[in-house]
Amino acid sequence: MHDNVKFLQGNEACVHGAIYAGMRFFAGYPITPSTEIAELSSALLPRVGGKFIQMEDEIASMAAVIGGSLGGLKSMTATSGPGFSLKQENIGYASITEIPCVIVNVQRGGPSTGLPTSPSQGDVMQAKWGTHGDHPIIVLSPTSVSETFYLTVKAFNFAEKYRTPVILLLDEVIAHMREKVEIPENGEIEIINRKKPTCIPEEYKAYEYTDDLVPAMANFGEGYRYNVTGLIHDETGFPTNSTKEAEKLLNRLMSKINNNLDDILIYEEYLIDDAEILFITFGCMARSTKESVNILREQGINAGMFVLKTIWPFPEEKIKILNKKIKNIFVPEMNLGQIRIEVERIVDKDSCVYGINKANGEIITPEEINDYVKGVLQCLAKL
Repeated sequence: MHDNVKFLQGNEACVHGAIYAGMRFFAGYPITPSTEIAELSSALLPRVGGKFIQMEDEIASMAAVIGGSLGGLKSMTATSGPGFSLKQENIGYASITEIPCVIVNVQRGGPSTGLPTSPSQGDVMQAKWGTHGDHPIIVLSPTSVSETFYLTVKAFNFAEKYRTPVILLLDEVIAHMREKVEIPENGEIEIINRKKPTCIPEEYKAYEYTDDLVPAMANFGEGYRYNVTGLIHDETGFPTNSTKEAEKLLNRLMSKINNNLDDILIYEEYLIDDAEILFITFGCMARSTKESVNILREQGINAGMFVLKTIWPFPEEKIKILNKKIKNIFVPEMNLGQIRIEVERIVDKDSCVYGINKANGEIITPEEINDYVKGVLQCLAKL
């Protein structure tokens, strides 16, 4: 087998993708089912001149990642369940201070300690709203081991390009299954690095309002002195109580993401052109759902599938377009309806949205999906 073809777990593919993207600092704390990410990072980072540190807890891990990124190293942490909850305050800090970093959350059953070794997709809304206040966030979710590699690279590219934390929302199924991954040669995939200042240090503003809304970022130790605070701040980085400056800052933080949806939104369409019913799903559930689509089509039901690879920001306009021609939408997810709620909000009363849900640590099978769909269609036929 060629050296660049590997048989990897999803967690392992994540580490290979991170190092390919330029990760040179990892801080974390072991927690099922993400521990392999920390374990492999500790083995591989020293080989490329990177640094690994096991912190005392998840709060400190997130703080260390922020510091590593401020020091100029592409930085990542990984966690699950309660650990993701503990990171939230510092994720908010990274958002308002615009510090690029990647947070991997391998979802498991919850809440609290929940089902530590069982799969779940229950952290969708936490990934968006886990930290307080209005804040920008990009959340990506892979459906396969190979895709985990490529979306990890994307996560780092987005973090660096937009100066923002990016969450990679894995689930235990993808994290622990093994599949073939072909690692691309160096240079085959574009790698994006943060924009650096070109002005002299005395003229540098760490939070300057630029045309692309993403300020240049100097690394600590390069001669550019600037203030970093979680308080509302002006372009120099120093705190302010000005309502005008607060509005300016928050609007810029949101707009640098919302103005670039064409770049950030990643999704997959499967047999949608002639679809009469539509599945909207993500992560490991895309695998069961794809099989369900194939079976339903064999039985004469024209089903199609829309797979979210970018969960946040949510692809509202695309779903509105699909909603115009498909009036029955099914949302299979391993939670009690987090994506369904978002779809219902977007389509309003134009379509019927049905949740196919399970939150007990078991995967929803294609047979269960099909039974539910047929039951709904039979009820509709009687109306």
